[in-house]
Amino acid sequence: MSRDVAAKAWGKPNVFRKDRYSMFGEGLVMAESDQWVLHRHVIAPAFNPLKLKGMGNMMVESTRKMIERWNYQINYGNNHEIDVEREIMETAGEIIAKSSFGMEDDENGKIVFRKLKELQMVLFKSHRFVGVPFGKFFAIKKTLDAKKIGQEIDKLLISIINDRMKRGKSQEDLLGHLLQENNNEEGKRKLFSMRELVDECKTFFFGGYETTSLSITWSLLLLAMHEDWQNQLRDEIKQVMGNGDFEVDLNLLHGLKKMKWVMNEALRLYPPSPNVQRQAKEDIRVDNFTVPKGTNIWVDLIAMHRDAALWGSDANGFKPERFMEDANGGCNHQMGYLPFGFGGRMCVGRNLSLMEYKIVLTLLLSRFRFKVSPSYQHSPAIMLSLRPTHGLPLIVQPL
Repeated sequence: MSRDVAAKAWGKPNVFRKDRYSMFGEGLVMAESDQWVLHRHVIAPAFNPLKLKGMGNMMVESTRKMIERWNYQINYGNNHEIDVEREIMETAGEIIAKSSFGMEDDENGKIVFRKLKELQMVLFKSHRFVGVPFGKFFAIKKTLDAKKIGQEIDKLLISIINDRMKRGKSQEDLLGHLLQENNNEEGKRKLFSMRELVDECKTFFFGGYETTSLSITWSLLLLAMHEDWQNQLRDEIKQVMGNGDFEVDLNLLHGLKKMKWVMNEALRLYPPSPNVQRQAKEDIRVDNFTVPKGTNIWVDLIAMHRDAALWGSDANGFKPERFMEDANGGCNHQMGYLPFGFGGRMCVGRNLSLMEYKIVLTLLLSRFRFKVSPSYQHSPAIMLSLRPTHGLPLIVQPL
């Protein structure tokens, strides 16, 4: 990979855009050319630091509810084993539903969350025939099921968008931002059609809970395996945040340096988006090598992030300190660490993800100690994202 290749020379492979249409449509993840430029330009301001701060209290509230469930299970159910992946995923879904779409305890948010997970399983927990001519006819039931679930999600999101439009009052969230930007002067063409609004909602609903929740999930596994780092993070939390009860000062989150090292190392070892796909829009020349126009390129982040030639002999080890002095973790290639993609298409919500990560981990590590459960089976699987096949049961002990 090379930074010398112009962004206009790359694009999203057509084959993947078709394969994942029911999941993302023409949302920001899959949009191309002028459409992508417009969508990125409109959406990016929704993730500026001032707007992100307004989401922090919602994150604290949802995490507090999860902690209360855990305490009840431990104290009254006498059961210290908790499937952390399921719990974190549910909480992250609640956070994105509230903070980005204004769904306060709304059953619709839970339905969208369940349907997106169902669609993910239908699309990716099976044999794949991506790019194979007539491949969709090799798995007719899967193709029809995915289309049906996608249409159900679309219908639900359309009703949510229409309801917000009827209310008229703008809300300070992602959907409110999109609708406000879409309300141009009368007579002018809308920036987004209803189809495009729905696609962006699907994209950010899925991306908003999936990436962050898996980052937290894999981090908790690694911390459960390395209790010395649990203790280091607790000491840092006390030093930076104090010992307040369920209080998180958003202005102090930047002081959690070691926590960011842990996040970076977890993203290196278990990148939630485990591969990046690009298609050459023109012949690409790198040194003496030419990539022909139309070539589909698959970047395997898991292999690259664990390549001893890039990271050294300890590439498979958990060493957050490698990020102490270097944002690239000491990797000997500037493009060898890509947790949020690269170039202009780098994840627009990465600052939101970092804030949520720090808030959730701060609250959890301040209340509990984590150990790996004997029932845990280590079996990471790629189902669009990298997730534990059998969940993540941990032994959770109150401090």
